[in-house]
Amino acid sequence: MIMIDKKYIFDFLRDLKNNNSKEWMDAHKDRYLNAKDRWMEEVALILERLTKHNPFFAQFEAKHTVMRINNNRMFHPDKPIYKDHFAFSPSLKTHPIAHIHITAGLSWSFLGGGLWAPEKSVLKQVREAIDYDGEALLKIIGQKEFQKIFGGIAEDPKRLKSAPKGYSRDHRHIDLLRYNNLTAQVPLTEEMVISDHFVDFVEEAYLVLQPLNDYLEKALSVA
Repeated sequence: MIMIDKKYIFDFLRDLKNNNSKEWMDAHKDRYLNAKDRWMEEVALILERLTKHNPFFAQFEAKHTVMRINNNRMFHPDKPIYKDHFAFSPSLKTHPIAHIHITAGLSWSFLGGGLWAPEKSVLKQVREAIDYDGEALLKIIGQKEFQKIFGGIAEDPKRLKSAPKGYSRDHRHIDLLRYNNLTAQVPLTEEMVISDHFVDFVEEAYLVLQPLNDYLEKALSVA
C-alpha cells in the first residue's frame, strides 16, 4: 500500500486559514502545490479503488476531480479568499447524481453522495419514483450498514414543511416526498482522513451508498 503523508495537508490548511491572503499564498505557493499533490495522490488511489466497482470512475483523472481552493466571491464577497479544505468530486455537469463527494478540511469534513440541488424536472421524476415504490427506498436507507455509516438520509435545509404539489399530506411516503435534496453524508475527522486506511473507508462507504444512487439512477431512467 502506498503511504501518503496527509498530515502535511492539514498543517498547510491551518496555516492558510490563519494567513488567508494572496500575499501569503504567493509566498508559500510551493507548500500549496505540495499539499495539493498529496491530496491528488490520495484521490488517485480512491479512483483506482472505486473503478473496480463502477466503470463510471474510469473516465476521471485525479486532477479533474479536485476543486479549486479559491472561493467564488462574486456573490459572497465576505468569504475569505481561500477555502480551508480540499475536495474530491468526480461528477459530470450533465449528470445530477453525485456518486461520491469528499470534503476534507478544517471547518467541515464529510463524505456523501446522492441528489443535491436538482432541477425541477429531475426532482419530479424522483418524487414519482417514491410515489410508485417508496418502499424500496425505505428498505435501502433502513439497512443496518446504511444506518451505521450514514444514519439515514441527511438533513435537508430545503425540505418542505407541507406536501409537494400534487401529493396529499397523508401520503404513505410523505416524509420522503418532502425532500428537495436526497443525500447521505457521514462526517470525517482529521484522524480518519490522514490514516492509512482512509481509502478502505471510502470504498466501504461508497458500496453502502451505491444502492441509494442506483435507486435515483433508475428513477431518472424511467421515461
